[in-house]
Amino acid sequence: MFRRKLTALDYHNPDGFDCKDETQFRNCIVWLEDQKIRHYKIEDRGNLRNIPSSDWPKAYQKYLQDVNCPFGVQERQEAVDWLLGLAVRYEYGDNVEKYKNCQPLAASGNSDKTADPLVNLDSNSPDFKAGVMALANILKIQRHDDYLVMLKVRLHCMLFLCIKIFLLNGVPVALDKHILGFDTGDATLNEAAQILRLLHIEELRELQTKINEAIVAVQAIIADPKTDHRLGKVGR
Repeated sequence: MFRRKLTALDYHNPDGFDCKDETQFRNCIVWLEDQKIRHYKIEDRGNLRNIPSSDWPKAYQKYLQDVNCPFGVQERQEAVDWLLGLAVRYEYGDNVEKYKNCQPLAASGNSDKTADPLVNLDSNSPDFKAGVMALANILKIQRHDDYLVMLKVRLHCMLFLCIKIFLLNGVPVALDKHILGFDTGDATLNEAAQILRLLHIEELRELQTKINEAIVAVQAIIADPKTDHRLGKVGR
């Protein structure tokens, strides 16, 4: 869960990072704020930098709130993963020219079949299990002993929910006629992304309709002159 993002951020020890080690964990948080996120001014980072302090958890809790992290101090792995994602976004934003021409990794020799992105996952990894459990809690779905099966069920449930939401609008759509514009490497996720994009377009249409209605209403007020025959003029 952490190694790829830490590597992308040029962290000094991405392979050896242990989120459960308190010292490593605190040092990583301070490094992210100092080097990548930079939410605080330098002079305001003192409490967060004071790693040995017994008040550090309070400073960390405040930091999570200040950066609008949806996870709390008790959800350590989820919070760290969220902060890493935030740092990656900032890193890209600061170096757009450097990354915009990056090419995707070359496909494997067997190009006939799309590789399953779940094949290389370590389903016994504590980080993987924590991520799956966090997703299960968010979706409020029953747990399963096999975490890999559990993840696949979650993905299909997310797709089903997206389809259900879309069908509530009463508009049947052939997904194969709509170009997604990118490939996630998984057919199920591609379909979910297509549905979410169509939902977003539908919301934009609704917004435009409301804007048009507001314009018409305003025009009806300002463009409706009334005649006062006593004054011998047209207008208010």
